[in-house]
Amino acid sequence: MAKPFFSLQKFLRRAQFFLFFLTIAYLMAGSLLLLQRSYLVIQQNNRGTSNVPGSAIDGLMPLDRYLEQRMFRSSYWNTKGLAGGNIQGKPETNALLDQPIWLISRNSELRQLRRRWFHNFVSDREPSQGVISKLQKHTTVNQGTYIGCFMENVEDRTLKATVFYDLRKMTISHCQSACAERTYIYAGLSYGSECYCGNNLPPNGAKEEECNNECKGEKGSICGGVNRLSVFQLDKLQTMAKQRRNSTYRGCFRAPENGTLVFPASFVNLSTDMCLDFCSAKEYPLAIIQWPECFCGYPTVQFNLYECLDDSLCSGSLNDSSGSEVLRDENYYSVYQTPMQDTRCTVRKFLPTKSKVFIALSSFPGAGNTWVRHLVEHATGYYTGSYYFDGTLYNKGFKGEKDHWRSGRTICVKTHESGKREIEMYDSSILLIRNPYKALMAEFNRKCAGHLGYATERHWKSKEWPEFVNSYASWWASHALDWLQYGKKLLVVNYEDLKKDLIEKLKEMVSFLNVPVNEDRLLCVENNKDGNFKRVGSRQTVMDPFTQDMKNTIDGYIRTVDKALKARNFTGLPEEYMPR
Repeated sequence: MAKPFFSLQKFLRRAQFFLFFLTIAYLMAGSLLLLQRSYLVIQQNNRGTSNVPGSAIDGLMPLDRYLEQRMFRSSYWNTKGLAGGNIQGKPETNALLDQPIWLISRNSELRQLRRRWFHNFVSDREPSQGVISKLQKHTTVNQGTYIGCFMENVEDRTLKATVFYDLRKMTISHCQSACAERTYIYAGLSYGSECYCGNNLPPNGAKEEECNNECKGEKGSICGGVNRLSVFQLDKLQTMAKQRRNSTYRGCFRAPENGTLVFPASFVNLSTDMCLDFCSAKEYPLAIIQWPECFCGYPTVQFNLYECLDDSLCSGSLNDSSGSEVLRDENYYSVYQTPMQDTRCTVRKFLPTKSKVFIALSSFPGAGNTWVRHLVEHATGYYTGSYYFDGTLYNKGFKGEKDHWRSGRTICVKTHESGKREIEMYDSSILLIRNPYKALMAEFNRKCAGHLGYATERHWKSKEWPEFVNSYASWWASHALDWLQYGKKLLVVNYEDLKKDLIEKLKEMVSFLNVPVNEDRLLCVENNKDGNFKRVGSRQTVMDPFTQDMKNTIDGYIRTVDKALKARNFTGLPEEYMPR
């Protein structure tokens, strides 16, 4: 009896050792596989974001390359209109065929690794002793004078003008220059990558060691901390900026009733320059002159600057050529735009509670999606999200760019996708449509010169342009047709109508997004309507880059989309789109 028992005991001991060995080997193999995948993902992300603005952090290729792969040809429409005249007759296709290659191959585990790595990359690093020891570098670097470290109230910022971020290249000089150009007195930096401007110091100081985040683009220099601002006074820089002050005469307007109640600040005026200086110091975007008084304020419902009158009603300037005073008519005001930003609508945040309703802001590339996001964010006070990640847009102030598009924290989500599966993920959608001629040129400009530049004449005459039109023109039509077919609840907005009637169209969009309409906020948006997205540099070429064959093809697509809109009981495309 003892011998069988001893044999069984020996066998169990060996089995335990064998199982223990297998467990250790399994854990080691799993760890090595995870590390290898993490390394590959980081390499791919580094390659995708180092040289290409607007790379897709959630995918495996830059955004512009991804958009090119998203193009497809469809057989249910042609250049003369809808085949059969019914978009509902679109044949079903394999859903996988409509997906980009990287989307098909995307692995959920790798996706989580990428996101975790990216959030670790952009989060604030713990300060090292070396960084803390260099705090005194504040006072010696750059032309501004270091004032100190201050507490940052995110809900009610003191420095809240010209907000921008740069996760890779933020420096103290960069922030100071941006604020000084707009003639602000103070520049404040926080989180190592965020810049704010203003004319009033934050009320609460903080300990110097609490400003401990190294500037992302300047080793050894400090750019604030978590909810902390490193503040500089821009004495020298502001003096230079005042010499090239960018003040604009808005025109002559009828005085509102009870003007002293409409405008929050006033003083007895001596000259136009003194009035501009006074209102700029108070951070008001408007200087309103009615001799002998100077008022400062904002566009409001009572004073909306819609009806500009003849300048003669305001009796010209305050002083004539001989220097003698000229009295103004008391019923009219001369209005000037100061360099100050209208900050009533610049403060934005994520939704206080996660939304279970996903709303798309969909458009063909080049249709003005970025500009409309700027308008929506300022009109609602909430960040917009994106199906992609574009570091350039994040640096311009779109904080929702780094949030996952399904987070539920953003008011709507930018997308250029089309296809049944992608569209039905959203509960409702704003479909933004732009004249294809303009949209194609805008997207070609972006491909050649970035978000704010223009393609050169050499680009337009190259073989790349006809290839681009041949591929992208069909995408413009198929994108609109797919959203009209599969979109559940749809608001169609024409880019051109938004340009012509900004306030009314914005009201429509804000209501569609289930946010209360704030009239003063909308007027603030109108006062800041361009944001940071107006193209600069060499102007657009005056030549018509479209050949007659291109026009014939594009005109066919216009007829197709116009017919589809009317089939869904929407207003057709604007007359200016119609075939040339």
